[in-house]
Amino acid sequence: MPVRVGVIGVGRWGQNHVRIYRELGCSLAGVSDTNPAVEEIAGELGIRYFPDYRELLPNVDAVSVVVPTNAHYRVVKDCLEAGKHVLVEKPLTLDSSEALDLIKTARRKRLVLMVGYLFRYNAAVTELKRQLRTAGDISYITARYIHSNKPPRKDCGVIFNFATHLIDILNFLLDEKPKSVFCRKINCLSKEREDCAFVLLEYRNFSACLEVTWLHPLKKRDMWIIGSKEKIYADFLEQMITRYPIVVTQDKVESGKEVNVDIRKNEPLKEEIKSFVGAVESGRMVDAEDEYMITRICEKCIESSESGRKAEVGP
Repeated sequence: MPVRVGVIGVGRWGQNHVRIYRELGCSLAGVSDTNPAVEEIAGELGIRYFPDYRELLPNVDAVSVVVPTNAHYRVVKDCLEAGKHVLVEKPLTLDSSEALDLIKTARRKRLVLMVGYLFRYNAAVTELKRQLRTAGDISYITARYIHSNKPPRKDCGVIFNFATHLIDILNFLLDEKPKSVFCRKINCLSKEREDCAFVLLEYRNFSACLEVTWLHPLKKRDMWIIGSKEKIYADFLEQMITRYPIVVTQDKVESGKEVNVDIRKNEPLKEEIKSFVGAVESGRMVDAEDEYMITRICEKCIESSESGRKAEVGP
């Protein structure tokens, strides 16, 4: 029997979830959204529409939750308590104590709780993890998640919207989590939500500097990893990686020819949803501990930016 799924929140991104579930051959039992215009979309697709997501739940085994971040806790909690597996768009919540509560609820009820950190399924990110083996010791990392091609979201600022992606990529790539953070956030358009932030994550032997903003004219999701043997550039939008074999010492610089890494491009959202469905079908538990840590790191970024001091991440 195909997994019976539903989608809660059918805006632009939620419609992508609907499309992919159909492409994967899942039994799409219905969609829910408070916007009544979604009923017409559901009718065109031949699926049921539920104005209240709680009415959808008896008809499904699993759901995608694609609602504004500030509604995640309430909706995900209701779904888990109803015994449904959940794939929720990032971040899990805006409060680490709420994130921990959802993780404990999923464990208690033996349900899959997976957070949609899309770039973890990006072919360039998975390849970058392999390429790190030859880079030598990491000296430092820089990364950007920037654009101004659409208006800012209004559920939270760029730290929880953008920096979460970069922090998750680093958690996936590295064998350690940051010890502390120093952050400077800038409010240009809104007093409630930061529009730009610079985040310095301090690890044991190196640092990572992140730029996140929805004010920049370029649209970039990229990263430089500066190693002792190689410098590696990754463009996550284009799914491209270039290796620069350069060794710099006090006395000389030795460099070789740059290498463009062959990558088989993919659709990360499809890989993410495929992984979720596979976990539900097999009963494989998904540990969301990293998602709790990402929420905590973002809280520490905001704490640092408001105090003007470094904030320890802690356990």
